[in-house]
Amino acid sequence: METKTAILERIEERAEVLRRIKEDLISRLNLPYRPEDLHEDVSLLGSGLGLDSLDALEVILGVEHAFGVKVAEDNIGILRSINTIADHVIAERRGGEAVS
Repeated sequence: METKTAILERIEERAEVLRRIKEDLISRLNLPYRPEDLHEDVSLLGSGLGLDSLDALEVILGVEHAFGVKVAEDNIGILRSINTIADHVIAERRGGEAVS
């Protein structure tokens, strides 16, 4: 069982990853938002933020650069939302361990 300290560390880690993802999205794609304007579950492609395939490539490159993780070419599922990107980043940092 995880200790309270470990749980708080995971919460802080996730909050930091989410913040960095939002800031990178806004900066890299010149989005007219502030980080607090972007909900973690907003759809990135299609009707959410309306990103296109070139934007998606930029997002992937940004994630790989900012966090030092790889995103497989066939893993576009991580682009579903900011949360799914965060899940991927955290799992990769933990050596592929699923995020709980």
